[in-house]
Amino acid sequence: MKTLLNRITCDPNICFGKPCIRGTRIWVSMLLDLLADGMSIDDLIKEYPQLSREDVFAAIAFGAEMSRERYVDIPLEAVI
Repeated sequence: MKTLLNRITCDPNICFGKPCIRGTRIWVSMLLDLLADGMSIDDLIKEYPQLSREDVFAAIAFGAEMSRERYVDIPLEAVI
């Protein structure tokens, strides 16, 4: 996974320092949002041809790593 994470970069001068796929201005969070919305990896690569499958896997790995460090409050729904 360490090799995958080398594909992610955070530069304060690029995209306000948001994590991006190295050499692009494609936000990791955008890729994760698109995947969560049901877009396939193949469709992502068609939409953003500068990406490779490994770049998408790197975004997923980055998201997994961040979930170990940060917690997001998710409101509980009342069961009726």
